[in-house]
Amino acid sequence: MVLYNVALVGATGAVGQKMCRVLEERNFPVNDFRPLASKRSAGEKIAFKDSQYDVEELTDGSFKDIDIALFSAGSSVSTTFAPVAVSEGATVIDNSSAFRMDTEVPLVVPEINRSAIESHKGIVANPNCSTIQMVLALKPLDDVFKIKRVVVSTYQAVSGTGKEAVEELIKQSNAALKGDEITSEVYPHQIAFNILPHIDVFDSEGNTKEEMKMIMETRKIMALPDLSITATAARVPVINCHSESINIEFENEAPPKEAKKILQSAPGVAVVDDPENNIYPMAITSSGSNQAYVGRIRRDESVKFGLNLWVVSDNLLKGAALNAVQIGECLIS
Repeated sequence: MVLYNVALVGATGAVGQKMCRVLEERNFPVNDFRPLASKRSAGEKIAFKDSQYDVEELTDGSFKDIDIALFSAGSSVSTTFAPVAVSEGATVIDNSSAFRMDTEVPLVVPEINRSAIESHKGIVANPNCSTIQMVLALKPLDDVFKIKRVVVSTYQAVSGTGKEAVEELIKQSNAALKGDEITSEVYPHQIAFNILPHIDVFDSEGNTKEEMKMIMETRKIMALPDLSITATAARVPVINCHSESINIEFENEAPPKEAKKILQSAPGVAVVDDPENNIYPMAITSSGSNQAYVGRIRRDESVKFGLNLWVVSDNLLKGAALNAVQIGECLIS
């Protein structure tokens, strides 16, 4: 078996830790493992495959003899250090938004556009978490019925913001239940018992960066540059797993029963759809799973050929860590 030297940038973060576990669980053929992080986290211990590793400070010299570099540390870090890693001979799998819309960089969900990896020039981009779970449901339906328009509303967990956001939700929830004063540091408003229609910064048209990511990334992954798609992204007081309401208009008749059969055989998708018995995808039952769960598959009577879907997925796994490791598996195969 060929073994690879793997660097993990952002090893101490929530997604970095998930990547570490996914590499273990999927028995990725690692020879040397090099956890990297900021100077503040250097010296911490990371457990990997029954060994303890010291987290090293990320510097220009961190990628010597590295074959694959997984990046999970934000756009500014990726912009600075991904080219350094490539210059040292590593292939970079980047989880930030830094390179996603770069025409020279493939944006990949392996179940959807695995072949795009072949055109990489040293960097492969991992899509946005909310985009990944949506395209897993959209692509197999588009292959059969041809999508005309998509309207998506997201209900995104605080884990997508990071560990500090999870801690803030718990702290605020406890304070609210006790009647104590509530303070907000991570989000602009209280997130406990509240919903914020605001993820990332607003542009001049009133869209958020998160919403535009979903629109532009979906078009690129599915190779549909003219796809009509609109998004509204909201943050909800849920610790883990993003949920999405997706309305799809098709060019052709899309019977719900046939759509259900298509999704049942789609890679990376699990259909959970028995509303008569109150069975449908939920955050609390999807957390820790590698699949995107689809339910509430029903006809939209307001258009000629329309469907509604409810999609839930673990944003730290398939939405980030797992998809990145799957890209790595495609690279070495």
